[in-house]
Amino acid sequence: MEIIERIDDWRRHYGHWQQGRTRGSPRSDVGHDYPFVENRRAPFAPARRALPMMNLALISSAGAYINGTDSFDVNIVGGDTKFREIPREVEAEDLLYCARGWDTADVTKDRNSQVPLDRLAEFEGNGIIGRLNPVWWSFCGHIPDAAKLAEEMLPKLIERVKRYEVQAALLVPASRLCHQSLALVARGLELERIPTMMLGVEKDVVEMVRPPRCGYYAGELGRVAGRPLWPEHQRRVLDEALRLLEPMDQPGLRKLVVELETEVERERGEK
Repeated sequence: MEIIERIDDWRRHYGHWQQGRTRGSPRSDVGHDYPFVENRRAPFAPARRALPMMNLALISSAGAYINGTDSFDVNIVGGDTKFREIPREVEAEDLLYCARGWDTADVTKDRNSQVPLDRLAEFEGNGIIGRLNPVWWSFCGHIPDAAKLAEEMLPKLIERVKRYEVQAALLVPASRLCHQSLALVARGLELERIPTMMLGVEKDVVEMVRPPRCGYYAGELGRVAGRPLWPEHQRRVLDEALRLLEPMDQPGLRKLVVELETEVERERGEK
């Protein structure tokens, strides 16, 4: 199985799209005519152990990097395919974000809305997950050249993930195009027998690219892991999605009920 099916056809469509881009087109927006990857099938790696026994890794496409280090290069044609390996001990105030196609306002107020390290550390402490991996990975998910991502970045990222003996990965996109980028990462990881769970708020993109597992809900870009400064909402999103890792026995897209429960909370005045 391939990360991008019929990749030569996709390259041709992508080339036509590139040629049609006009000078002065917004760099942060790929436009309505961008040729999203369309896959018919998805690889799938069954969970080999229970969630409370897993070494779980976080992979973010929010373009996070440590203050004082180089940012991602948003001027590279096709997107910057480098990634950062960040120790989990790095504090929120020491992180900056390279954003294209999304607003950093929420993650600046509360990194857990996009980079849910504090929530996952809580899950580690209360036994929902076995262990939070000592490092996490970040890249700028605005990579229009999907083939470049699959061929240049993905093998290097998979090598690092395997070196840490990661047993499952949570993937959190930030923008619409990030949904494609992380779905391709998820496909690559599962081809290497590493189960993944991707969060999503852009259902149509996920349905086209077909990551092996995705939990989606009616959330918003830039706060895909839950609303900022609302820890309980973040916990609910993550808990519901992660608990799908074990029971899912085939590729699929599952709707989370988090927004329904959130409305009930609002009506009761609990928010």
